[in-house]
Amino acid sequence: MRTSPASRVSLYGLLSAYTVSLFGTRLTMIALPWLVLVTSGSASQTGLVVFAEAVPLVLGKALAGPLIDRFGARRFSVVADLVSAAVIAMVPLCHWLGFLPYGLLLALATLLGLARGPGDVAKRTLTPETAEAVGMPLERVSGMVGTLERLAGTAGPAAGGAVVAFFDPVWALAVNAVTFLVSALIIAATGPRRGPAPTEPAEAGPAEEERYLDRLRAGLRFLRQDRLLRSIAAMLCVTNLIDAAYGSLLIPVWAKETGGGPAAIGALGSVFGIAAVCGSALATGLAHRLRRRPTYVIAFLLAGPPRFLVMAFDLPLWTVLAVAVVDGLAIGFVNPILNAVMMERIPRPLLGRVSALTDSVGSAGVPLGPILAGFLVTLAGLGPVLIGCAALYLGSTVLPALRPHWRELDDRPPPAVIPEPDDHKAPAP
Repeated sequence: MRTSPASRVSLYGLLSAYTVSLFGTRLTMIALPWLVLVTSGSASQTGLVVFAEAVPLVLGKALAGPLIDRFGARRFSVVADLVSAAVIAMVPLCHWLGFLPYGLLLALATLLGLARGPGDVAKRTLTPETAEAVGMPLERVSGMVGTLERLAGTAGPAAGGAVVAFFDPVWALAVNAVTFLVSALIIAATGPRRGPAPTEPAEAGPAEEERYLDRLRAGLRFLRQDRLLRSIAAMLCVTNLIDAAYGSLLIPVWAKETGGGPAAIGALGSVFGIAAVCGSALATGLAHRLRRRPTYVIAFLLAGPPRFLVMAFDLPLWTVLAVAVVDGLAIGFVNPILNAVMMERIPRPLLGRVSALTDSVGSAGVPLGPILAGFLVTLAGLGPVLIGCAALYLGSTVLPALRPHWRELDDRPPPAVIPEPDDHKAPAP
C-alpha cells in the first residue's frame, strides 16, 4: 500500500519525538540521583527523590486518560512535554542561582513524574492513528516504537554517564529539558490532526468534574469487563515489579557476591541492551506475520526464568551473558504483540483512558520492586530470591496464557464496543 508523504511525516515525527523524549529521560535517570548523591552525600535522600518521581508518574498515568481522550493525544502530548521541559529546567536553573534546597528538589521531582508519565501515554495513544495513516499493521509500528525505546534505553544511560563524568549532572538535566522541548515541537508539527473522539452528547451535561469522573469510570468499567486486558495489566504489574528489582538491586548484589563488580554489571547491561534492540528490530518485520499466543509464550519462556536461574546457580559469567543475549532477542517480540492487542480491543473514544489505566496498573509495582527485593535478600539470601523470581515470572506470564481467554490474543476483533454502566437496563421491547 502506497502512503502519502503526509502520513510518512506523521510516522517519522512520532518515532522521532518518542526517541528524543525517551533519550532525555534516560539522561535524567542517571543525572538526577547522582546530583542528589554528590550534593547531599545521603543514599536515603537519593532514594527518596527517585521514589518521589516514580509514584506520581504512576498516578499521573491513571488520572490523565480522560483528559487525553477529551483534548486529543496530540495536543495533550505537546502540553505535557512543555510542562516537563519547564519543570526539569528549573533544577539546573535553581542550582546555578544557588537556591536548590532539598524540599524544592523533591517537589520538582514530583511534578516531573506527574507530567512525564501522561506525556508518554499520550504519545503511545497516537500509534493507532499513525498506523492507519501509513497503512501498516499495528505490530509493525509498535515494533518500531519498541526498537527506538530499547535504543534510547541503551544509549541514554551511556550518554548520561558520559555527560555526568565529563561535565556535570546539571548539564544532563538541561539537555533533558531541551529534548522535551524538541519532542513537543515535533509532535505539534507532525502529529495526526484528528480531533478527540466524542464521548458524550454535545448538549449541556453535568458539571465539569462530574464529566471527568464519568470518563474515568467508563475506562475503569471497560478494563474491568475485558478479561484479557485485565490479565495483561496484572501480568505487567508483576513482571515490571520483578524487572525493577532485577535491574536496580539483584544484578548489583549478584555482581558483588560473585566478584564481577561494576565490569560485570556493565557487560550484562550492554549485551542485553544490544540484543534487545536487535530483537525489537526483528519483531518490527516479523511479529505481524506470526501467531501471537505461541510467540508470546515462547518469548517469555526464553526471556523470563532462565536469566534468574543462571545467576541463582552461580554459573560462569559467559553463560549469564549468553542467556542475556537470548533474553534480549526474545523480549523484543512481546511489546509489539501486547500493544497491538490493546489498541485493537479498546474503543477509540476510550483509548486514552484505558491505555493510561493499563499502563498505570502495569507500572504500579515498579517503586516497590527494589525495596521488597532488598528486604527479601537480607532475610533469605540472593539465591532463593532469584529462584523465587524465576518461579513468579513463569507463573505470571506463561501459565496464565494457557487459559482459554488468552486465545483471544490471536483474534483480530471488530471495533470494540463501549460497555454500558453496570446499572443500565435495556428498554422493554
